[in-house]
Amino acid sequence: MSNVERKAATEKVALVTGAAGGIGLAAAVALSRRGFRVFGTSRKASPGEVHQGIAMLRCDVTDDASVTQAVAEVIRLAGRIDVLVNNAGRSLIGAAEESSLGQAQGLFDINLFGIVRTTNAVLPIMRTQGSGRIVNVSSVAGFLPGPYTALYSATKHAVEGYSESLDHELRSFGIRVSLVAPAFTRTELETNADKPDRTLSVYDTGRQAMIATWQNGIASGDPVEAVAEKVVAAATDQQPSIRYTPGKTAGRLRFMRRYVPEKAFDKSFRKQMGVV
Repeated sequence: MSNVERKAATEKVALVTGAAGGIGLAAAVALSRRGFRVFGTSRKASPGEVHQGIAMLRCDVTDDASVTQAVAEVIRLAGRIDVLVNNAGRSLIGAAEESSLGQAQGLFDINLFGIVRTTNAVLPIMRTQGSGRIVNVSSVAGFLPGPYTALYSATKHAVEGYSESLDHELRSFGIRVSLVAPAFTRTELETNADKPDRTLSVYDTGRQAMIATWQNGIASGDPVEAVAEKVVAAATDQQPSIRYTPGKTAGRLRFMRRYVPEKAFDKSFRKQMGVV
């Protein structure tokens, strides 16, 4: 066996969805620096595109055929997948009543079913290998729902439940599943957030207050590298945790959610979120 063939046989391979920028790109770069051969995905990637050293593949996580093709391409090029990072997703700021059922379904199709599609495509490969790591990027909204993010929070709660159940199912196959749940992070999440498809004036004040809260939180939030660090930990820790909370804010919120009395927490949280 040549040195090139020997390296290919032992090289760990990671697939990161939503890697065009933000958390996904930072995670892909961090995994590459830890010695992984990394493939990133984007809906607009061009054939043969390489972004900051990451081989990019075109993939729309809402399309079964697109996911299947991207996973097949990784196998063709690298022969295995050791780590899947499900990062692709979108946000939505608005009152629950302001979104149609169609918009709600669209958000779930990306944030939850996109994870299901990609995971289902990769699992047969990992089971054959007898090992693998699946890292699902969630949010503090997955355990702490806030105002004007009902549908977004619902998708993240679903991701949390799906991931914890899946981890129980897969351990006997040598596969582990972890969640990375950041708080406000310096990305374009708020700028690129979906808007309600039927805004109602009665919610204007609250919605604008929440948008301002998100803008301020993101501006002073954790760097994407802090989240990427936890993704790498979830991918490489010998005994991975089910949940990683990057940065001080996420960890503090998780602690308070569990131990501060419900009414006291609710009052303080509403004040911080700018609603009365």
